[in-house]
Amino acid sequence: MKIVQNLLGALSAMNSLFYGLGKGRKPLKTLSYTARPVQNRRLIVFLRGFSGTSRCLWSPHKCFEMEGFVEAVRNRNLPFDMVAPNTHFGYYKNRTLEKRLTEDVIRPAKAKGYERIWLAGVSMGGLGSLLCLRKYPEYIDGVLLLGPYLGGRSIAAEISKEGGIKKWNPGLYDGAKDWQRLLWDWLKQYCANPAGQTPIYLGIASKDRYYDAQRLLAEGLPGDRVITVSGGHDAAGFKKMWQSFLDKDILEE
Repeated sequence: MKIVQNLLGALSAMNSLFYGLGKGRKPLKTLSYTARPVQNRRLIVFLRGFSGTSRCLWSPHKCFEMEGFVEAVRNRNLPFDMVAPNTHFGYYKNRTLEKRLTEDVIRPAKAKGYERIWLAGVSMGGLGSLLCLRKYPEYIDGVLLLGPYLGGRSIAAEISKEGGIKKWNPGLYDGAKDWQRLLWDWLKQYCANPAGQTPIYLGIASKDRYYDAQRLLAEGLPGDRVITVSGGHDAAGFKKMWQSFLDKDILEE
């Protein structure tokens, strides 16, 4: 436990140095991309991971452009504009992510006339997508999770030991202090009736270091909402998932 605490402390300190941890810029700094030279009525909101690839290490929210996610949408002539807010770890730590994302990105997009909004989250951004959907489902039309981080190993082991997400009993907990149990409790309720709610699609890489938790969520979702690709928790794996999601025409639903 002490090793984990030290690691978390080191990560927090590093993030504070590079990304202004604790400042929580208002409004969110956001990159915008137009897919077509027309007035689109649909929007993809990309949510970044904890850190970026070597191409965009200092500006991780630029990775969606640098790694070809934006171009893949444009090449398919999909009627979506795209935005990539800089939702760094500080917003998660301060628990302001959902509020800032909704007030600074999603509500203004609705005011501009966007009729459908999808969240596409990579790693930590997958977690952020779920947190936003849990709190503001009325604004979100779909969620694409690419190798999402869903909490630590202990909560995944507990759920697995009890027979999976549908059999797991979260017990009594303080949601203000135990965000992992709060998240999985909500996911359990979601998986009890996924057909009647905003669709969640899950992308998994077979050698992802967070595979155990992702597998538990996959077991609770309809089979056609889960894709598995080769690779690990890296840009190559995430790009494979993105291409697969686009090839399945999920965004056209």
